[in-house]
Amino acid sequence: MNQVDFLVRKLELQPHPEGGFYKEVYRSELVIPSESLPPFFGGGRNLATSIYFLIEKNNFSALHKIKSDEIWHFYDGDPLEVIEIDEAGNLKSTLIGRNPDAGEVFQYTVKANTWFGSRVRLGGEFSLVGCSVSPGFDFRDFEMGEGDTLSKQFPHLKKIIYEMTRI
Repeated sequence: MNQVDFLVRKLELQPHPEGGFYKEVYRSELVIPSESLPPFFGGGRNLATSIYFLIEKNNFSALHKIKSDEIWHFYDGDPLEVIEIDEAGNLKSTLIGRNPDAGEVFQYTVKANTWFGSRVRLGGEFSLVGCSVSPGFDFRDFEMGEGDTLSKQFPHLKKIIYEMTRI
């Protein structure tokens, strides 16, 4: 059994809609009431959530956005490239990994409402990371990026958009 299969089985990971595998490992019991959140949330949210997320080579986490900040934590495997497109159309790539001398960071935050996706750095086999979200993740806050729509919005980024979208 290879390392990816072992981790998927051992951590009880399931396929994620954006690509890769995940398992929610924490959801706070404390709920922030809707009146204490900005109106765009449209309801209460758990204070915080966290997941394991595993992606392997030849796969990617498709561009998507959520309404909360998401903190990524590196655990195992090869560096993970997080690709972001902000609301102004600026492209940013960050390597999450274990080698700060190579420009990698152990932890990184993607700001709310930023289009982002991820993939194993070229030449790598897999990346195992954790993602923490506050206010907690809710699929009502999740939007999958569509290649044609994003390419019209950001025509200068068409190549990377089509590399990082499935629809």
